[in-house]
Order: sequence, then C-alpha cells, then structure tokens
Amino acid sequence: MNLFEHYQSHPSLFNGTPKPLRKEITEVKNYFKALENFSKVFAIRPGERVLFLTDPLLDTRVVDAISGLANARGATVTQYMAESTTLSSVPDEVKPLIEKANFVVSTWFCSIEDPFNVSMRKKGQRWVKITYFRDLDLLMTAQARFPIELVGEILRATVRKIPQNQAFKFSFTDERGSHLEIPYSASMRESMFSGNRWRGKMCADEDGCYVHYLPTHGPNFWDSTAMKNEAHKNIQINGVLYPQWAIGFEKPFQEKIAVELKDNHVIGVSGESNDAKILREMLIGGKIIEGGGCGFNPQAPRYSIYPAGSNSPGALHFGIDLAKPSDFIRRVMPNWEEPPVHQDLVIYDSTLKAGENLIIDQGHLTALSDQSVIDLANKFGDSESILYGEI
Repeated sequence: MNLFEHYQSHPSLFNGTPKPLRKEITEVKNYFKALENFSKVFAIRPGERVLFLTDPLLDTRVVDAISGLANARGATVTQYMAESTTLSSVPDEVKPLIEKANFVVSTWFCSIEDPFNVSMRKKGQRWVKITYFRDLDLLMTAQARFPIELVGEILRATVRKIPQNQAFKFSFTDERGSHLEIPYSASMRESMFSGNRWRGKMCADEDGCYVHYLPTHGPNFWDSTAMKNEAHKNIQINGVLYPQWAIGFEKPFQEKIAVELKDNHVIGVSGESNDAKILREMLIGGKIIEGGGCGFNPQAPRYSIYPAGSNSPGALHFGIDLAKPSDFIRRVMPNWEEPPVHQDLVIYDSTLKAGENLIIDQGHLTALSDQSVIDLANKFGDSESILYGEI
C-alpha cells in the first residue's frame, strides 16, 4: 500500500493543514466586521422616514436590526407586510406610503422594475433590496464581512474592461456550445453602467440608489436599464445557452440541455431528460430580461443558487420571464421569493467578452486579477486569502 492508499483508508490519521481556529477566537471580531458593513450599507440619515416592504416569512430580527439602527439615528420606521414577496407591481394602497418615505427596505420582487418605484428613485428615494438578508444569522457568514469597498472595486475593475463610446457586443460562450450575443450601442453602455451599483457604490448613501444587501447579487451585464427602463424597446438577443442548473431543480443537470433564443424569446429547449421536459414546458415563449447577472462577492457560496442565482464572481444567471406561471415552480417552491413566472438559468463556466475584451474566462472573473483590486485587498489582509480563500 502506497502513502496515498494509506491516506484513503485512514484519513483521520493525516493532517497537512492547520486546524480551524475555535469560534471563540474569531466570532466576535468577525461579527463586528459584518456590523461595520451593515451600518455603512443602511446609510439612514437623522429625521428620515424609513419604510419596510416585507412578507410574513422574513426573519423579524432583520426588521428589528435595521429598525434599531434607524431609531438610533433619529429616523422613524413604518412597515407594510404583503402576503408574499411575489408582487409584480406595487398595490395602489401602498403608493402613498412609498411616496412619504426617504429610505425603502424591501423584499418584494417588483422593487427594481416597477415604474412607480423607478420614478420614486428618480426623485432621490434610496432603496435596499434584502433578498439575501432574510435571516439575521447571515451576519455571521464570510460574505457578510467581506469588505464592501472591495466589492465596489471589483465592480469598477470590471466596468473598465467594457468598451466606451462605441458599439460592441457582449458574447457569452462555454465549452458545451453556448453562444449568446447582446448588441450594445454607446448610449446603451452609458445608461447601463452609470448606475450606482456598476460604479461600485455599495452603500445606500446616494440619492436615487438601489443596492442589494448582502452584497452583491448582480448587477446584470444587460437588462432594461440599458434601454432606460423601457422594457419593450427593441433589441435583438439571439443565440443558445446550455445552462448547468436552474432555480427549483434539486441538483445540476446531468444532460446537456440547449435553450435557444431568438429576438429575446425562448423558441426551443432540446433534451430528453425529465429536467429538459420541465424546462421546455416552462421556458418556451418566455422572454429574457436579465442577460448575465454576475456575482461579485468572492466569499459568497459558489454553488448556492437559491433564490436567484449564485453570487460568486464569474457565475452567471440569465433571467427569463415566462409566458405563463409554472406549475413546477409553484409545486417545488411554494414560498419562493420570486413569482412563478420567472426563472434563472445558471452557468458557472461561461466565457464573456465585451467586444475583444475578456471579462470572464471560463467562470473566472478577470477583474479579480486587476492590480487595483489586489492592492485594495492587501489593505484588509493578504490579498490571496481575501480574494480566493476563507476570511
């Protein structure tokens, strides 16, 4: 028996790496790192009116934590609880509450694209979407304590690779055969990447902002923002995707399943497996509304895709609004935070180019190798462990 065979038979006898530090040594320090991010993101000002748009399944401690911060800063708090998160638009009776608020914290699906909410942000209202902060215990995770300033620099380093003042195409490819193109004009580029999130502004301290907490889900390389929120404006998105997974499916796909898109819509789904049949029934006729939502937090779990795609750098999700509600989604995710007329297709090994510029290389976000990112990471510790290890 060689040494490796001996290891396989008696792994407990072998130890080539240090033991993890006891939580008593690290948990207080780690918790306060996360609290620093928390207090920065929820940049509530004295005298402001804070509105929560929530649902019954949200951990009430999350509301208590943000409310406590607001009260400590001399702000007032109001909460409106809907039956679920899946509202496709803001109910009329809620609009007066939103109009009075300076700062909105929301779990609702309609937060970003509802025209009423968009109009309120244009007036300076600030929003935080807490899809990924539904449980207060998440403050004890590595993704919560990852420096938000560094997340911002990773975003800015990504944007610097995208051509300016010219037309170009985003091209998504992978080894399975995916090839999806999204054409961009110079004006679309300006509209899409001038928002606070793509400028690396992770805190809700800028008038009109919309941020995610925990950071960061998305932003997308393409959505209706590129057309100034004119969702029906004509743009030709064509090609084929071979997703590796999708929300609501217990495990990644074993079969190579092709999802064909033409003129922004799904026109075909190939495959013989049960997963393919479910996707075919679900997706055909649906419309793509998110072209490559990317993760940017290196400490986010790579293979956790619920509820809306992986937040790990270089992992992509493609959002499809369905032609009709999916019975499969309603059955397997009755309490999903998103409506049963939406699906996110997930790809981990995509290569993305903007024109000739490499943005993602087989699932690796190239901005992580940007010198500005490395230099900033070194201010928080060792850049290699900060960006690629566990903190």
